[in-house]
Amino acid sequence: MKFSESWLREWVNPEISREELMSQLTMAGLEVDGVEDVAGSFSGVVVGEVTACDKHPDADKLSLCAVSDGTESHQVICGAPNVRVGLRVAFARVGAVLPENFKIKKAKLRGVESFGMLCSAQELGIGEDHDGILELPSHMAVGEDLRDAMDLEDAIIELDLTPNRGDCLSLKGVAREVGVLNNLAVSYPDIQPVEPTCDDTFPVSLASPEDCPRYIGRVIKGIDISKPTPGWMAERLRRCGLRSIDPVVDVTNYVLIELGQPMHAFDLQQIKEGIVVRKANAGEKLTLLDGQEVQLRPETLMITDATGPVAMAGVMGGERSGVQPDTSDVFLECAYFSPLAVAGTARSYGLQTDAAHRYERGVDYALQRDAVERATRLLLDIVGGEPGPLVDTCDEDALPKASVVSVRSSRLNELLGTTVAVAQVDEAFERLGFDVVTREDVDTDVRWTIQAPSHRFDIALEADLVEEVCRIYGYNNVPARRPVTGLELRTVELETSLDSQLKRQCAALGLQEVITYSFVDPVMQDLLDPELSPVELANPMSSEQSVMRTNLLAGLVAAARSNATRQQDRVRLFELGLVFRPGAAGLEQTQKLGGVLWGQRHAQSWHTASQMVDFFDVKGLVESLATWSGIAAQLQWQPAQQSTLHPGQSAQIMLDGRVTGFVGRLHPELEARLELDNVFVFELDAEMIMHRPRRVYAGVSRFPSVRRDLALVVDQSVSAAKIEEIVRQNAPDSLVNFRLFDVYEGKGIDSNEKSVAVGLTFQSQTATLTESEVAEFTDTIVSALASAVGARLR
Repeated sequence: MKFSESWLREWVNPEISREELMSQLTMAGLEVDGVEDVAGSFSGVVVGEVTACDKHPDADKLSLCAVSDGTESHQVICGAPNVRVGLRVAFARVGAVLPENFKIKKAKLRGVESFGMLCSAQELGIGEDHDGILELPSHMAVGEDLRDAMDLEDAIIELDLTPNRGDCLSLKGVAREVGVLNNLAVSYPDIQPVEPTCDDTFPVSLASPEDCPRYIGRVIKGIDISKPTPGWMAERLRRCGLRSIDPVVDVTNYVLIELGQPMHAFDLQQIKEGIVVRKANAGEKLTLLDGQEVQLRPETLMITDATGPVAMAGVMGGERSGVQPDTSDVFLECAYFSPLAVAGTARSYGLQTDAAHRYERGVDYALQRDAVERATRLLLDIVGGEPGPLVDTCDEDALPKASVVSVRSSRLNELLGTTVAVAQVDEAFERLGFDVVTREDVDTDVRWTIQAPSHRFDIALEADLVEEVCRIYGYNNVPARRPVTGLELRTVELETSLDSQLKRQCAALGLQEVITYSFVDPVMQDLLDPELSPVELANPMSSEQSVMRTNLLAGLVAAARSNATRQQDRVRLFELGLVFRPGAAGLEQTQKLGGVLWGQRHAQSWHTASQMVDFFDVKGLVESLATWSGIAAQLQWQPAQQSTLHPGQSAQIMLDGRVTGFVGRLHPELEARLELDNVFVFELDAEMIMHRPRRVYAGVSRFPSVRRDLALVVDQSVSAAKIEEIVRQNAPDSLVNFRLFDVYEGKGIDSNEKSVAVGLTFQSQTATLTESEVAEFTDTIVSALASAVGARLR
């Protein structure tokens, strides 16, 4: 919201400086985002009058002018096409200084001397127009300093308002706030009903009253649109960030800034039979005022006539019905649209308009009649015409109702941390224009029930009233106190690791953490998890982030690709985050730990040969995490059946009969699609890896250990994990270590078999094991292996 300080001070003028005013607005919740001068820094420029204008004797595009500064005439050479006799101009005399320290000196152009310069708006920092010299109103006194004549000792103030303060998207709203903060009366414009001078009306019907409960219109006939917009109005609009277009559009924009009510004027000759406010029909299109044609969606609220849409309600008018240079009759309209009916409409069509910005936040539902009367009077004063009667089409039941909210003095003081006098609260409500419905004294407590004015959409809760009282009381008057509270000792989960502990462990294993988006590319998601359909976003930020990830691989692999394209030869990344899968009970969120390994096993060095990572690197990394967690002995490894993983270099991880993760290399076809090679990934259930079984501690045995190595011949289908399972089931408690150290296939072994060498380490806590005891242990284990999987000693 932009406005000029001088315009605001015409409504309410507190005796405080500009800096104090800015601070006051900010502390009241209307943050000042910026302040800038309305014009550049210049001096020595006065109002001049062109008294003569002839062709330059030696240049076709230059004019030789005589310019009066009120005391004497000066010869000035000017190249502007709009210079003419009788024109009031911005005259920079010799010695004047323009913005950027540009000094005006006597000059000679094509042999003719020039004593000064006629300035454009751009050259003075007043606007962007540089096609001609600045044309000043004829009532300005010749010789008057331009800064005084145009009130250029002014500032443009820009407010950054929160969405709940739509009532301050107008000069009226800001002035009302300044008046409340300084306990001053505000000089609002005196808006009187305009008496109709013709009987012409235009019918309006509301087909969607819940979206548009009020629509006011008036026919104005016989306007002269060729008349210029008054300079004072054009300048005020410029200082509010709007450019002058034509008198009709300028008046509607002026009322928008002044009162906060969006308006529109239709060319009456272009709309047929009557206005209908309804939702768009399937297949309808609309060409907007900016020339853009849009395909309308059924939920879009439209202003239509007998031939179809003429405007997008609350957003922008249509090109067909817009005011044209030959327009003589207009239909001036003003409506109240529900914020929900307009919210998101402009953005969904790629539009951004002042009207939509206000309607989305809420416009005063009692403001429309005043806005039309104000705009009518301004139009009649500028372009003339005959106004018809005001037609107010309204569904009273669908209009918003004033909020009735209560606040207690005890709750007020509790939230503010201080004691506010009851009389100060009474005064705050009076200054804010809140009607006190009831005021009850209960013991030491006071309870106010107020009715919010129609322009305050944001008053709905007791806390809202506390905030309003605090703004008037002054945030700076609320004492700063240290909060006093009792802190309870935090419960430490002995059997669950923290996220931070798991991340530190991953970093200790040589991995680097990445944080990727939960919204991923559907193409990448389908490549890395084709068996599951992801949840699609209703309003994605982009097509590359339009679905929710079902695993962590999409982000991790994308990060690996990004590193590879930037000439990195070694990638070891991990991420701890949520994945989202559709389930029977709706969207299921699960925390996962994922990782990706790619490239060199070790950083390049003179003492280490260059080697690429393989399956056992990623498997060993997961085993290290399982050992840290204390669950390594409970995990079972099985061949994975995932289509995204290499069939011979992948495994799924089981715990208590449930799949809790996987490791492996990406499928070669997938690697080719991703333009990567030798990529290894893992994903684990984070809850599993962060669970820490209760530790059981034992002293270090004082007795020696004994190791027996067994070379077992088994069928090719027998896994090492199966052998370990059988050994541990049949071994005594003194078995302290099982180690697989060799697998042999070849000469002396049948082609359907293999030789597996394992090392068994026994150690007792109470005595030295004898040879016969160890032999008995070994025989029992061999017998069990022979019985279960047909193993025999080699």
